[in-house]
Amino acid sequence: MILAMKIKQIIALALVYGMFFFSTGCQKNSNKDDIIVDDEMFEDMDEETILEEGFTDAHTSQNSLDYWGIYSGILPCADCEGIELIIELNSDFSYTKKTTYLGKGDGKPIETSGTYSWNEAGNSIILTGEDAPNQYFVGENVLFHLDMDGNRITGDLAEKYRLNKQ
Repeated sequence: MILAMKIKQIIALALVYGMFFFSTGCQKNSNKDDIIVDDEMFEDMDEETILEEGFTDAHTSQNSLDYWGIYSGILPCADCEGIELIIELNSDFSYTKKTTYLGKGDGKPIETSGTYSWNEAGNSIILTGEDAPNQYFVGENVLFHLDMDGNRITGDLAEKYRLNKQ
């Protein structure tokens, strides 16, 4: 008698689980929106217009990353303990830069601000109005300080030219 009751409970439980999985697996997702792209809207555009308007499949730092924010790090310095650098990039293409020479001078930060622009490849920013080197390669949550010619710094100290996003 007890064995028969246990078997009935197991069967009932299996039926409930089966109905649950069947009902949730067969439901159509009603929150899904279908997006229809009509290629005809691009037919009259030349390549320059498509690039200017941002209709491109190319993924760059500029169009793929959430790069706005505050970045900081300590860069190597030839005649001091290091250069503490804090750069804030804003979505309106403005920036604020604070530079502090550690172990040299009065220790107060030098603050500059202005606008930035992107290079043609869309992977580096240029701080307008700053003396060179004024370019930074934009990565995922990181800026890499570039050399005078806009190239990544290589060698033993390469990792020291990195500003991490706060």
